[in-house]
Amino acid sequence: MTDLFNPVQIGAWQLNNRIVMAPLTRCRIQNDGIPGALQAKYYAQRASAGLIISEATNISPQGRGYAFTPGIFTAEQVAGWKQVTDAVHEKGGKIVCQLWHVGRYSHPNLQPNGELPVAPSAIAPEGDTFTEQGMLPVPTPRALEADEIPGIIEQYRHAALCAKQAGFDGVEIHAANCYLLDQFIRDSTNHRSDAYGGSIENRARLVLEVTEAVVAVWGDGSRVGIRLSPVTPNTGNTPLDSDVMATFSYLIPQLNQFKLAYLHFVEGATGMSREIPEGVDLQQLRGLFDGAYMANNGYTAKLAREVREHNQADLICFGRPFMANPDLVERLKVGTELIEAPRESYYGGDERGYTDWPNLAGVVE
Repeated sequence: MTDLFNPVQIGAWQLNNRIVMAPLTRCRIQNDGIPGALQAKYYAQRASAGLIISEATNISPQGRGYAFTPGIFTAEQVAGWKQVTDAVHEKGGKIVCQLWHVGRYSHPNLQPNGELPVAPSAIAPEGDTFTEQGMLPVPTPRALEADEIPGIIEQYRHAALCAKQAGFDGVEIHAANCYLLDQFIRDSTNHRSDAYGGSIENRARLVLEVTEAVVAVWGDGSRVGIRLSPVTPNTGNTPLDSDVMATFSYLIPQLNQFKLAYLHFVEGATGMSREIPEGVDLQQLRGLFDGAYMANNGYTAKLAREVREHNQADLICFGRPFMANPDLVERLKVGTELIEAPRESYYGGDERGYTDWPNLAGVVE
């Protein structure tokens, strides 16, 4: 027996179950970051999830780091997302928008006027990023000036307002996976000497100011979540913070002042290993948070049931299994074998490998 499939109250939402569709970047939006009918169909097919977290969504032109990803900063993008949220709500689902600024992990081909990506410090990441011209190496970013920081906070505030106008049930602040906010949090990527660098308190300052601005848009924190990844090094092999427990033991209690709906943790390296470095205790960090805890990374039906049985998470995120199993919740409930999407269908393309997967009855909805 499990309560994974029972309704649950999380923040302001009455969710139909404890299964969450994780944010999945699919790079299928070709028109100025504007979602359309194809995305509406895709998300509606998966609306039986207790909660859907949208694919990571750029909060500004500057925040963009990958080609063919959506935005949430123009009227046209708001209208496109409204198609999506309406379709999900018609199926009885709930959906929040993940607010994304990639920071240094971008390329001038993706930036306004061919400018350099921005970051807390001018430290080059390793690796390539996906542009309209194919995979290109990521350059050394430009360090943000102190007087630019209020503009970054405004980008998040504006995107949160746009998400509200688009009919989302709330938003998730993406402060994980070595993107901009995580780059400020970690001392490995933040070498600033001003009010936003140096001490743990200073490195946590931006994410707290962004959270305050986003919560103000929604009236309170009951429709806002935040994603953190204390031990994820995978974006260009970014080093961890030198003292993970100290940094996040400060940040998480500070987040409690906003009474957020949930804390979304990537347990291990995103999309990779669930290994936790020696000396790091994610359950100890989870215990510092007053709201619901959402667990993510490599979950199977068996692991999800065990974690709930021991009350080690309130919500369980599934990512890649939702790609080829639109009715994943039903499949998990009855214990049927899951379909695995081929990797070549993950990113880019059209409806093939995206909205053409049948449900258990063999029907493509």
